[in-house]
Amino acid sequence: MTVPACPGSVQNDARSVQVDSPTVFEKFDCLQVPVPDLEAGLAFYRDGLGHELLWRRERSAGLRLPGTDAEIVLQTERPELEVNLTVASADAAVEQIVAVGGRVLVPPFDIPIGRCAVVADPWGNRLVLLDGSKGRLATGDDGRVLLDEHGRPRVAPR
Repeated sequence: MTVPACPGSVQNDARSVQVDSPTVFEKFDCLQVPVPDLEAGLAFYRDGLGHELLWRRERSAGLRLPGTDAEIVLQTERPELEVNLTVASADAAVEQIVAVGGRVLVPPFDIPIGRCAVVADPWGNRLVLLDGSKGRLATGDDGRVLLDEHGRPRVAPR
């Protein structure tokens, strides 16, 4: 892939896609670590290794990584270690990745903080894309995610 002198355009062979920034990936959002039991995971990563609890839900918890706003997310829902990447728009990132040879594994879908999608690069590497277009999870003093009257996570605008 070559990047032309004109910012906002990525080229691969004869294909070209317009984007708002020179890169698709903005930063690492989190490293999702599968654990069989959330309490055991918290005992190891929070209590044993000293990572501060940022937020907590029934099957997942976010822990601070010092020196960055990326998180370690302990979760009991999927067995794979997973890297989540922040993008400005999950939908636009999927379009660009497909245009330059990637493929969609899970099309963009709504999540409490914005949109999410799962793609693969041409070599089969799985990439989880997140945008925070709706805001961030609202938490109480104990780090637990606050829920609305319907039991859905509350979101605080960015």
